Amino acid sequence: MKKSIVVAVISALVLGVASIATAQQPPPIKRMQKYDVQGAPLETIIGIAEIAPYVLIGRHSHPGTEGGYVLEGELVLMIDGQAPKTLKPGESYQIPPEAIRDAKSSAGGAKVLAMSIVRKGEPLATPAM
Repeated sequence: MKKSIVVAVISALVLGVASIATAQQPPPIKRMQKYDVQGAPLETIIGIAEIAPYVLIGRHSHPGTEGGYVLEGELVLMIDGQAPKTLKPGESYQIPPEAIRDAKSSAGGAKVLAMSIVRKGEPLATPAM
């Protein structure tokens, strides 16, 4: 299957996430809101990412902090310099600005609510090698 890079949120994560998906898959972000942070050159982006089973999102970074909450399914979060962390429904995560990350969904896929606070005017996600 041909693969393409899809920039989404939540980072996906997700919230503005750079994700690698097959051509047949719909975009992972279902709903998204974006608003300015008053008095700062920042914006907040909130979204819900629905990640298909066994999807490796793709290594990427964000120009700000990302946090998320697993609503359904299971996700393995991989942040450079840290041990992989399996997240289940009801668990949350936080990723510092510019940290290179990736994630993989489990057999049942995953649904994640994610929020990023990023520098305004910069790309939401940048693919990483």
